[in-house]
Amino acid sequence: MLVTYLEASRDLCETDSILFGAAMAVCRIIGAKLPMAGRATTQSSAIPAWRKRIEVRIAKARALIGRLTSFRSGNNRPRIVRTVRMAFAGTNISLSQPDITQKLTELIDDLKQKIAAWG
Repeated sequence: MLVTYLEASRDLCETDSILFGAAMAVCRIIGAKLPMAGRATTQSSAIPAWRKRIEVRIAKARALIGRLTSFRSGNNRPRIVRTVRMAFAGTNISLSQPDITQKLTELIDDLKQKIAAWG
């Protein structure tokens, strides 16, 4: 059956479509999963990988700034407190210190400067 279609094909594009359709039919019959349905090749994104990494880094820093600002404003919910503790991990700063507001402000300013440098 495939031979009749291949003999009738006029150009390489039709031959490619016929072979792709046959391969899809075989995969459906045997139950194989295809990585991308309907696409033989993947198309790369127009945005470079390094730019995506920087954008993700900036988004995480902005989220951290938001949570630190929220904590500084008096939000003591567990998720916010956990985020602030993780931000100060590795330092000798505890949340019960009297100058925690100043330390938060310094950390927020540092993050803003990093975002400006990355952007």
